Amino acid sequence: MKRSMPSNEQVEISSDDSSSSDADNDVFRKQQPNDEPPLELSDEAWMYRRAKSYQDYMKVIPIPAIRGTVIPYTSWMGLGSSIKKIYEQPLHYLTNLHLKRLDQERLGHEDENVSLDMIIHPCKAEASIWLIEEVHRRTSSPHHLAKLWTADPMYHAFIDAHSPKIY
Repeated sequence: MKRSMPSNEQVEISSDDSSSSDADNDVFRKQQPNDEPPLELSDEAWMYRRAKSYQDYMKVIPIPAIRGTVIPYTSWMGLGSSIKKIYEQPLHYLTNLHLKRLDQERLGHEDENVSLDMIIHPCKAEASIWLIEEVHRRTSSPHHLAKLWTADPMYHAFIDAHSPKIY
C-alpha cells in the first residue's frame, strides 16, 4: 500500500549550511550563566598528569631485540648517547639519571681516566643499560616520577626529546 503525501503539507529544504537550531543554541549558551568555575589543578596534579603521560608513552616503545653493534665508549653517559643515536630511541628519564650517577661514582677511582670500554666489555655495558631501561619503562610509577620532577626544576634536561623509531 502506497501512501501519498497530502497536498497541503510542504517540505522545506534549505541549502544554507547553518541551521537555526545551532544559532538558537549559541544564544541560549550565551544567556546561561556559567555555574561551574573553570577546573584548576594544583601543581602536583599537573606534574602527575605529565608524568603519567610520559610513562604511558615510554611503555609503548619496544626495547630493540636485535643488537649487533659494538659501541666504543668512555663514559656511561656517552654510551647512552650513542645508544639513542643508533637505535633512534629515547632512554627513560630514570635511566638517564642512572647513567649520570654511574659516571659520578667513578670520580676519584684509580681507573677514573681509563676508558670504560677497556674495563667493561661494550656488549655487556649495553645489555645492562637495556635491562635497566626495560625495568624503568615497564615498572616506574608516575607518582614517583612526579615527585622527582617536582623536586628538580631541571628534570626536563634528562628527558629525551626525539621520537622513537618503532620496530
